[in-house]
Amino acid sequence: MFARIAIAAFFALLLALLPGAARAEGVELAHLATRKVDDGLELSFTTRFDLSRPAEDALHKGVPLYFVAEVNVLRNRWYWRDARIAQVERTWRLAWQPLTRQYRVSMGGLHQSFATLDEALNVVRGVSGWHIAEPRDIEDGGSYYLEFSFKLDVSQLPRPMQIGLQSGFALSIEQKRHFAPDFTLK
Repeated sequence: MFARIAIAAFFALLLALLPGAARAEGVELAHLATRKVDDGLELSFTTRFDLSRPAEDALHKGVPLYFVAEVNVLRNRWYWRDARIAQVERTWRLAWQPLTRQYRVSMGGLHQSFATLDEALNVVRGVSGWHIAEPRDIEDGGSYYLEFSFKLDVSQLPRPMQIGLQSGFALSIEQKRHFAPDFTLK
């Protein structure tokens, strides 16, 4: 198994170093919204991105790709550093299953298979109703803001692939948004 991963990493590295190799386009944040509900604060987001050629080639050679969304909710304080109210993270694992010729997206203990890469990426590209904070943490009258990041996590790739592949796997976006008094984003 290790030899297979090493060979896949070697070929992916060669493809990334070739002149004219496709570069990742990056991530566009199409939608980012929050809403206050009885059990706290929920976040919904939608991104737009396509995998770069090196990332797609690595995926088809047996290297799983990990996507991570991270959210921090902070309260402004004038007398000290801002207080972190909540920090949540969600990780998706995208893998190609050659025997069934399907893509598999895993999140926690849940797995789902898809016939096409685009169908699998649609699951990774957005979330609706993600619980990010408890009601006791978000008090009315405070000044709060949200830090959001979404990325293709290259630190979870096999070690040989992490050398020199940053440009071919550079999918990430970070946003900082302030809350309105009703905890919707401004």
